[in-house]
Amino acid sequence: MGEESLDGTAKANIAKNKSSSQLSQKLKTTYKASTSKMQHRLQQSIAPVRARLDTVSGASIVSSFKPANTSQCQMVRRFIGHRDGVWEVNISRAKPHVLGTASADRTAKLWCMATGQCVLNYIGHSGSVNSIRFHPNDHLALTASGDHTAHVWRSAVVLPQVPPEGNPLLFSGVQRSSDDDQIEGAEKEEGEAAAHTEPGDSSDFAPTVVRSPLTELTGHQGVIIAADWMADGKQVVTASWDRTAQLYDLETTELVHSLTGHDQELTNCSTHPTQRLVVTSSKDSTFRLWDFRDPSIHSVNVFQGHTDTVNSVTFTSGDNVVSGSDDRTVKVWDLKNMRSPLATIRTDSAINRLSVSPLHKVIAIPHDNRHIRLFDLQGVRLARLPRSNRTGHHRMVCGTAWYDENPACNLFSCGFDRQVIGWQIVTAVA
Repeated sequence: MGEESLDGTAKANIAKNKSSSQLSQKLKTTYKASTSKMQHRLQQSIAPVRARLDTVSGASIVSSFKPANTSQCQMVRRFIGHRDGVWEVNISRAKPHVLGTASADRTAKLWCMATGQCVLNYIGHSGSVNSIRFHPNDHLALTASGDHTAHVWRSAVVLPQVPPEGNPLLFSGVQRSSDDDQIEGAEKEEGEAAAHTEPGDSSDFAPTVVRSPLTELTGHQGVIIAADWMADGKQVVTASWDRTAQLYDLETTELVHSLTGHDQELTNCSTHPTQRLVVTSSKDSTFRLWDFRDPSIHSVNVFQGHTDTVNSVTFTSGDNVVSGSDDRTVKVWDLKNMRSPLATIRTDSAINRLSVSPLHKVIAIPHDNRHIRLFDLQGVRLARLPRSNRTGHHRMVCGTAWYDENPACNLFSCGFDRQVIGWQIVTAVA
C-alpha cells in the first residue's frame, strides 16, 4: 500500500515536472516569436528615420555601396587602335556623329561608332594628347597636348558603310579583341593598312591621316591638360599645368584673358553649352567658375568643397555643375546657389573625367579602380557597369561620354588599358 502510494506520488511529481517543462518551452517559443515581431517592426520604423538622417543640411549623402536599382548595362563593342592610354573620349556635335579619342600615344583618333573602325588619325602633336572636344556646330576638333599647344583641325570624314546583314553593334563581335595580344594585333594591322580604298568598302577602309592643324594656340609654359569651345564656337579656353587658363579668339589667335588664381596645376576645364561660363579644376582641391557674360568684366567664384585634387568639373544641360575628385566624392551643385552641394556621392575610389547625360541626367563616373558607376543628380545609385576578364576595362578608367541619340550604344568609356568601350545603358531613369 505504501509502495503504491509512493509510486503514485512519484508519478504525480513527474507529470507535474513534465507539465512545467512544456509550459516553460511554450513560454520561450512565444517570447522569441513576439520579440522577433517587435524587432521587425522596430527596423521598419527606423528605416524612414535613417533615410531622413542621410540628408544633412540639404545635401544628400549617398554611399556607393547602396544596393543598385534595377538596371541593364552591357558592353557593346571595343574600339582598338591606340598604342598607349586613352585620356578622353567625346562625341562630335555636327553630323555625321563620330567618336573622338585623345591618347598618350600622341595621337587623336576619330571612329565610326557603327562599325568600330578608325576613320581619321590626327598626328599633329609632339606630346601626349590630353583632351579632345568638338565645335558646337562645325566639323572642327580641338585638342590639348603635353607639347604646350592646343590645335584646331578639320574633323570632317567619310564613314564606312554599315554591313547590311545583322546588327553591327553586337557584343559577340567584340569578344575576339578582349586580350592584350589581340589588341596589339589590331594595332599592327592598322599600322600596315593598305592604300585608300572605296568609302563603301568597310572591310579595307583606311583612315584619313591629318598631319597639321588649321590653327595652333601657343602661350602656355606647361602641359595643356584640357581645352574646350565657348558656346558660340568663336573662342576657346585652355587649362594648363602652368596654373593658368587662357581664353583665345580663334579668328585672330590672340589671347583675350589669362585666368589666374589657382595655387597648383589645373586638371580640366569645361564650358557651359549655351552661356559664356567656364569652370576650371585644379590639384589645389578647388574649382573656379568664370563668368564672361558681361563683356566689360569677368567675375570668378572659388569653390572649396573637396579635400583633394579635383579632376573633373562639368556643366549639366540645366543649372547644375558636377565635380569629381581624388577624395573619392562627386558633388552636384546648383549654379544659382553654390554655397553647398545639393548632393554628395561617396565612393571607394578616385574619380576621373565624368560625364552627365543631357537627356536623362545620369552621371557616369570613371574610377581609378577600373569601375564605372552611374548615379542620378540626386545622388541615387543606379548601376555599376559589369567588369570581368572579358568585359570592361583592365586598368584605370580615364573618362566617359554619353551619346543619347543611339539607345543601342549610348555610353562610351576610355582607359589606361588603351581601350575605348561602347556600352548600352538602360536604367529606370534612362
